Amino acid sequence: MAGGMDVHKNKFIEQWATNRENLEYVFRFNRRTVPICVFFGMIVPFVTYQGITAEFHKQDQLAGRGPRKFL
Repeated sequence: MAGGMDVHKNKFIEQWATNRENLEYVFRFNRRTVPICVFFGMIVPFVTYQGITAEFHKQDQLAGRGPRKFL
C-alpha cells in the first residue's frame, strides 16, 4: 500500500450504509412511509404499464393492425 493515503470515512455515508444493510430492522410503517409505498408500489407500475401498452397500441395502429390485448 502507498503511504500517506489514509481514508477518511464520511459519517453520513456510513449511517446510510448501515441503515441499508439493516433495512428490515430500521423500516417502520407510519403516516410518512405508507403513501410512499403506495406510490412506488401501485401508482408507478400502473402508469408505466399504461404508457407501454399505449405505445404498443400506437405502433399497431401505424402498422395497420388491430390493438393487441395484454394481460
